Formats: sequence, C-alpha cells, structure tokens
Amino acid sequence: MSLRAGIVGLPNVGKSTLFNAITNSRVEAANYPFATIEPNVGVVEVKDERLINLSELFEPERTIFTTFEFTDIAGLVKGASTGEGLGNKFLANIREVDAICHVVRCFEDPNITHVYDRIDPLDDIEIINYELQMADIATCENRIAKVEKKAQNSKEKEAVFEYNLLKKVKDALDRNQNIRSLSFSKEEAEYLKQFNFLTAKPVIYVCNIKEDEINDPDSNKFYAQVKEFAEKEGSQVVAISAKIEEELSDLSKEEKKEFLEELGIDRSGLDELILKSYKTLGLETFFTVGKDECRGWTFKSGYTAPQCAGIIHTDFEKGFIKAEVYSYDDMMEYRSEAKLKEAGKIRLEGKDYHPKDGDIMFFRFNN
Repeated sequence: MSLRAGIVGLPNVGKSTLFNAITNSRVEAANYPFATIEPNVGVVEVKDERLINLSELFEPERTIFTTFEFTDIAGLVKGASTGEGLGNKFLANIREVDAICHVVRCFEDPNITHVYDRIDPLDDIEIINYELQMADIATCENRIAKVEKKAQNSKEKEAVFEYNLLKKVKDALDRNQNIRSLSFSKEEAEYLKQFNFLTAKPVIYVCNIKEDEINDPDSNKFYAQVKEFAEKEGSQVVAISAKIEEELSDLSKEEKKEFLEELGIDRSGLDELILKSYKTLGLETFFTVGKDECRGWTFKSGYTAPQCAGIIHTDFEKGFIKAEVYSYDDMMEYRSEAKLKEAGKIRLEGKDYHPKDGDIMFFRFNN
C-alpha cells in the first residue's frame, strides 16, 4: 500500500530542512523563496519498535519495515491559484498526495527571511487554505458548467446527483470552508474522489519551533495558536524543530536515543509526525513473522482479513480460507509460538474478521 504525504508551506518555513531529516538526503534548503522547484520524493522506513522486538525473538534473515512516502513540494505564495510564483506546479503536485503536512513557521530568527516579513502562523495557514479553496472552486465551476444543463433539462439522475453535490461543495468553499469539514454520504464521498479536491485532503500542521522549546512546545505562543486552530478544525498538530530532526538523522540508533534523553523527549518529531500521519489516514499495522522474514504491513482500519491478505498478494485474497492470528502483546508475554499455542492464544479467524493494529497473522489460502 503506497501512502504519500506532501510537505507544504510558505517559502522559508523549514520544509526542505525537514525533508532532509525525513529522507536523510540533502535537497537544497537555501535561504530564498523557491529553492525547491521540482518535488523531491523520499521513502521513509517506519521504525516500528514492535517489529524490532519481534525480529529479536525470531532472528529472521531479513526485517522489512512499512514505508511512508513524503514529497517536498515547492513553496506557495499569494495568488498561486491564479498562477503566481510556482502556484500551478504546486497545485498539480499536491493533488497526488494522500495527506498534507503543512509546515508552519513558529520561530523568530532575523537571519532567516520570511516571504512577507512577519511571523504570523495563522495568517500563513490562511494564505495556503485560501489558495487551495480557490483552486477547488475553479474545479467545481468548470465541472458545474458542463453538467448544469443536463441536470436541469434532461433531469438525468446521475447529472442531477453530481450537480447538487458540486453545488453543495462550492457553496461551502464560498463560505471559506474546507471540503474535509463537510459531511457526506458514503455514495457522495466515493463520487467526490474522482475530482481529487485539495481541501478534501486531511491535514497535519507541523509547527517548526526553536530547539530549546522542543521539550515544552506549549511555551511557544505561536504553537499554542496553531494547536487551538487545529483542534477546532479537527486536524492533528505536531511540534518539531527541523534543525534537531536534521541532526538526529545523522546519528546512530544509540546516539539518537541518548540525544533524545538529553532533550527530555520520548520520541523525535519525525516519529511523532509518522504516528499522526497514520492516525490521520486511518492506518494500522499487522505483522508476518518467521525465520526467513519479519515484516510489517500497512492496512486501512476496517479492512477484513481477506483484504489484508490481498495486501501481501492478490492470490491470498482470492483463495483466502482462514487466518491464524495472535497479538503482539501476547507474543511479548509468552515469547514463543509454542507457548502461545499451549496457552490457547492462537486463534483461527474467517472472512468476516477485522484485523487489529498489532495483530500477527498467517494466512491459509487455496492456490
């Protein structure tokens, strides 16, 4: 399951620095607008501590972590929806992602210019929201113009449905509402997917704060403002120091652990961002284990056992019979499959079973 998040924000808010940390690469992060012209894509291994522990138990030939794809997208300015700056390129790139990581500058530094010469994270958020809304309005208007006559004259059922749905969406956008804040029936939500609306995508606000505030982000007045805004919108928020994340990306596992302890935090901002990305997208993880391989697999919450089997291989879903299932927590307690069997902790589940985050599964299927 390929999952993509786009890192967006105004120029010089720390997007490319964060991207460097995420991918352990070195894209240009120069101190001027539009240093990032083409989107840079990096695939990150999700270092799930549970999979690390399972690998220590099973000692497999290889361990394969789940992955998450991040795209660093060119900075946005006012007027992007009408082609200002790199607007058209930005909007085209952001349509391709599953979620938006909106980096917001929450620090003051006279040595790093702000494209509008002030630090105001809520205004920065409003600029990008407005440009995305305007782009979605244009999409609605173009489609409404094509379907309106058919809906009003022929009363064709699908045309009427589409026209009414798009009018509902456009009316909300005209009121400065994002599409993700609206309620839709299952049929409406499925129909809207074809338009790839920008403001329908879930957002995680990434507050870039100073290094000395990382263990107490609430002391940062700008972070507090964004946090309150995100809570009202129903979005996730993460506090990071992009500089610290870049430093952490160069350290070994042991060095990273020591550094985090010195900072007084349990996990890095990147780890927190990935966790909240999973939560935002409704994602969970199941595991397959053995001497040849221990592996994590990402699935959508609510999937059935056959659907999870299909993530491994389509033949597994087609020929699904049963799944042998036990929990990660039980494995950590009993330490072996033999003891789990003795304790009656391994069970057989059928086609109606909905796997849970942390399930360890072995699929039986017909070839």
